[in-house]
Amino acid sequence: MAKLTLEEKKRVRKPFLWLGMASMAMAFAGLTSGYVVSRKALLQENMWMEFALPQWFYWSTVVIVLSSLSMVLAARHIRKDDHPNSTRFIWVTFALGLSFLLFQYLGWQDLVERGIYFTGSESSTSGSWVYVITLFHLLHIIAGLISLAVTGNRSARGLYSFENKLGFELAAMFWHFLGVLWLYLFLFLLFIR
Repeated sequence: MAKLTLEEKKRVRKPFLWLGMASMAMAFAGLTSGYVVSRKALLQENMWMEFALPQWFYWSTVVIVLSSLSMVLAARHIRKDDHPNSTRFIWVTFALGLSFLLFQYLGWQDLVERGIYFTGSESSTSGSWVYVITLFHLLHIIAGLISLAVTGNRSARGLYSFENKLGFELAAMFWHFLGVLWLYLFLFLLFIR
């Protein structure tokens, strides 16, 4: 079997990534639509509980934006064939992604401390929706972190260059998508309570 050229890989892999991201966007559109429908129905019955988002979710937003910026810097260094610095910025992105995980967890702890539970007799529909939406996003962040780990290791071995950066481009596209998705979800939950 003949190996695919770089151009053939681009023609195959990028559309698959776009298709995957589109399906993820539709899944989150479905979740946020479900949230809106539940909210409308429960507001009419005075059963919708409003609460402030945890401050940790604000910090999550800061680190996800910074992580996208570090991926932009990694891309600049890859274009210059500067492997040490591209690798460094990929791992900075990875560390910021781990911080995002930590801040989400701390945000959930804050919700629990305020009596907002995911399930159980004391849970509320609005609280459960926040947990479901943020947990579903977090699962995608974990996939993004795995992608970043692979990309960081490949960069450390000098496998990316100005001419050959497809793997990095795919990881960066996915990571930026996750960042934009979080911004949408954060603003959605912030303003539609």
